[in-house]
Amino acid sequence: GFDAKAVSGGRSRRELLRGQMKGGPPEPGFIAYLDDVPVGWVGVGVRTETPRLASSRTIPSIDEKPVWSIGCFRIRTGYRRKGVARALLNGVVEAATKAGAPGVEAYPIDPDGRRVEVGAGYVGIASMFDAAGFRRVLVTDAHSGRLRRLLVRLDL
Repeated sequence: GFDAKAVSGGRSRRELLRGQMKGGPPEPGFIAYLDDVPVGWVGVGVRTETPRLASSRTIPSIDEKPVWSIGCFRIRTGYRRKGVARALLNGVVEAATKAGAPGVEAYPIDPDGRRVEVGAGYVGIASMFDAAGFRRVLVTDAHSGRLRRLLVRLDL
C-alpha cells in the first residue's frame, strides 16, 4: 500500500516533533510513497492560520474552529486513479485525530460521476470525502474546472 509521510520542509526532526506537539498539521503537507517513490502530495494547513482561506470571499468560514484544511492534491502521472489521494486523505485524518484537531475540512468538486480534467480535480472529488465520512456543509462560490466547489467537514 501507500505510505503517507509528513513533509519536513527542511526542518529537523526536533522541529517537526515540536510542531506536532503544538497540535498543528505538518506544513506544507504529506507525501505518499510507493516503494520509496513519491507518488502524491496533499497540502494541509490550519484554516484559521491560512491567510488565503481566512480572507477568502469565495470559500466562507463556517466557524472559528482551527480545523485542518486540505487545499489540494498532486498525484504523479501514472499513479492517478489508484487510491493515492484516498491514502493521503486517510493519512491527514489519522494525523489530525492524533494531534487533537477539532476536524478536517476540504473544498472539493462534485463532477457527479463524470470524468474531469486533471487540472480541475486537484482540489479533490466530493465522493472520496463522502466515503471517508465527511459531511457536505455548503456549496461555495469557488470553482475548479467550471464546477462549483463544496465545503466538506469531518468533525473529530
